[in-house]
Amino acid sequence: MTVLIIGATGFLGSELVRQGRSAGRATDATFHSRPGNVPSALWHHLDLRDPQQLDAVLDAVVPVLVINASSGEADWATTADGPVRLAAATARRGIRLMHVSSDSVFSGADSPYNETALPDPVTPYGGAKAAPETTVRLLHSDAVIARTSLIIGDGGSSHERVVHELAAGTRKGFLFRDDVRCPVHIADLAAALWELAASDATGVSHLAGPDAVSRYELGTLIARRDGIDPALLPAGRRVDSPFPGALDVRLDSTVTQRRLHTRLRGAREFLRTGPGSAAAGEGLGGAPA
Repeated sequence: MTVLIIGATGFLGSELVRQGRSAGRATDATFHSRPGNVPSALWHHLDLRDPQQLDAVLDAVVPVLVINASSGEADWATTADGPVRLAAATARRGIRLMHVSSDSVFSGADSPYNETALPDPVTPYGGAKAAPETTVRLLHSDAVIARTSLIIGDGGSSHERVVHELAAGTRKGFLFRDDVRCPVHIADLAAALWELAASDATGVSHLAGPDAVSRYELGTLIARRDGIDPALLPAGRRVDSPFPGALDVRLDSTVTQRRLHTRLRGAREFLRTGPGSAAAGEGLGGAPA
């Protein structure tokens, strides 16, 4: 029984493939530009904007589950229309679907947000992520919509790279003190998604860490873990900048966490341990094959 990971060359997608293959699951993967480097995975070229190509991949793989971890940023055709097309195609074939969404669907006006909260995005990317949520559930009533927050790893995420570049002076900008999120570790998130996939869960789930931190505090935590002086990080406020965006978006994952064996750690915990330490990944439940 094969699982298909869409967007498998991305940060989350590659971790899902890695965990799936490590657990002995038959895991196929899709790429847009070039295949990833996860050993033993079978790779398929896929552009979610092309319905014929999507049908061809699904017919070739015949998966029992599809996890959509793709991100086309604010490109509407990929980020909004693509998941809708995927929901229709998987529903016709009776394939279980998990769609990974984002805290960007919220404005921050009514934080914290639990699983019953309705999207009210304020950015183009948030709009592109919010649009398919309702339609995916309409077309595929058994689908899982998994909203998450800033995804952090052991050095490989874009958020970690920004901290290093700002500290080195090779990037201009600021880390906002008034922009609050609930970061999650990549290993915890992928394990939780696999666990949800093996369950009978449907509808919206929230998969974010329990610690609400500003982007500046997150940056200082990353800097300290990596031996960088936090004083090198420039701080600012989003409200003083020309960049639009929500300020306080706290995902309340309490209800989803009660259903999981996988423990979603907070940023202050997983960034206090070091990359590759024994504590990183402690308590991961994982899903049965």
